[in-house]
Amino acid sequence: MRRISRYLPLLFVLFCCIPFASAQSSVDFNVGFGAAHDKAAPGGIDSSTGYTCTVGATNCQATPALSGFFMGVGGDVMLTKRYGFGGEASFQPAKADYGPLQYREIFYDFNAIFAPVNQKKAMVQIQGGIGGAKSSFSYTQTSCVGTAVCSTYTQPYGSSNHFQVHAGIGVQIFLTDHVFIRPQFDFHYVPGLTDQFGSNMVPAGMIWLGYSIGDR
Repeated sequence: MRRISRYLPLLFVLFCCIPFASAQSSVDFNVGFGAAHDKAAPGGIDSSTGYTCTVGATNCQATPALSGFFMGVGGDVMLTKRYGFGGEASFQPAKADYGPLQYREIFYDFNAIFAPVNQKKAMVQIQGGIGGAKSSFSYTQTSCVGTAVCSTYTQPYGSSNHFQVHAGIGVQIFLTDHVFIRPQFDFHYVPGLTDQFGSNMVPAGMIWLGYSIGDR
């Protein structure tokens, strides 16, 4: 819940647009589920020093590819039948191993929206915008007193923030007058992401479930 609450200001801004959208077009709120992928970086992390190392060396643990389950929150405002704007954020709800560390990846972006097809039952959305990507790292350690008492604690290790360019295309299918589902393909270009993974290009796919308010 704390991860989702970080993006509540975005939803609040969209909520404030409801009176305007009711007279002009529509406001959409949505949550999503999907995945993102990037190949692994060629190096590793030395578990004894924390420095980068060559995989195969003593104490060198390989770093992973970016993959796994992502969740998302977002929304958009269609100012006219064809044009609008919106924002979305996707994140890993669970941490994954990164050599001797754990990490969580977050993407967020703000987009212009073009809808070349906008009909009662379906809408095609083409998105383009900018945002950021954040890789957060932590370290988990377990200590014991004999065999009777053990405790595990996690402490932040650091984070890396990058600018990103985002593009996406999705087909929004209305199940009712207000409820919709939108399969969407996304492409994130994140300069500097090769500091953590193997490429600056991250393809992703999401299934968005949402609710639309206003006159389409």
